[in-house]
Amino acid sequence: MKFICSLFLLLFCVSSFAQEHQGPPPLEGRWDLTIDWAGKSQPAWLEVRHSGVNKLVGRVMISSGSARPISKINFENGKFSFSIPPQWDNSNTNVEFEGALIGEQIKGTFKNFDGKQYTWSGVKAPSLKRTKAPEWTAPIVLFNGKDMKGWHTDGANQWIVESGVLKSPKSGSNLFSDQSFTDFKLHIEFRYPKGSNSGIYLRGRYEVQVADSKGMEPWDDQLGGVYGLLPPNEMVAKDAGEWQTYDITLVGRMVTIIANGVAVITNQVIPGITGGAIDSNEGEPGPFMIQGDHGPIEYRNIVVTPAK
Repeated sequence: MKFICSLFLLLFCVSSFAQEHQGPPPLEGRWDLTIDWAGKSQPAWLEVRHSGVNKLVGRVMISSGSARPISKINFENGKFSFSIPPQWDNSNTNVEFEGALIGEQIKGTFKNFDGKQYTWSGVKAPSLKRTKAPEWTAPIVLFNGKDMKGWHTDGANQWIVESGVLKSPKSGSNLFSDQSFTDFKLHIEFRYPKGSNSGIYLRGRYEVQVADSKGMEPWDDQLGGVYGLLPPNEMVAKDAGEWQTYDITLVGRMVTIIANGVAVITNQVIPGITGGAIDSNEGEPGPFMIQGDHGPIEYRNIVVTPAK
């Protein structure tokens, strides 16, 4: 009898250990999503990870704003669901997601705060890990200080060039470099009036925030941060009206940001795209995009050194 009890206890422990250590569920990981938003493709991003033995949590970014935390993801028989609160939307209604794991993809729908339903699909995000250190090519001057050659907008153009400065005097269209890049070092200088806001999108997908932030806490939505994802380790913003600098290195997902001569983010992983990204195709090269729809902003001395 004692032998049978001991054997039963052993089998129970082995079964419990196996259940707790059977590996992550296939849903776990990062996913690049595309939303069919009333006939127009919009980029999005989902991160799923375990919390404890058998609970799933995560983050999701849907086309605008920043990544929002998911407190619980229900996952059973290949199907999952979760809800998130509104962010910049003027609503008290949660956004409801439903999806299914289909082979190596996920597909589903979500009901937005306005009650409308949209479809989406997703693929596993690439790791973007590099096997060796980059070899740098010659620097490229992206802004010649004379005109907007090498740049274009996504709508009516309010950008002008005066005295060697690229200016957006008022909110309007975003600005894109004609050239696309993969890994690079970027030097760029900027100046904003009090209370204004802009951003520099790396590969058109990861926004490094430009905002009037002097004296503020170093949050991920202030100067020096990767919007909604990575905060700077200290706030080094100058007064509004002063010229400031970024020196940014992006290799794969690893980013280093030196703001006004101070390393505020050092070799950190950018987990996914930020709101306003051009697309969710993270494995592809992309342009620099300068945000011009959040207030007046000025830029100069834009130089990129690409990797081979």
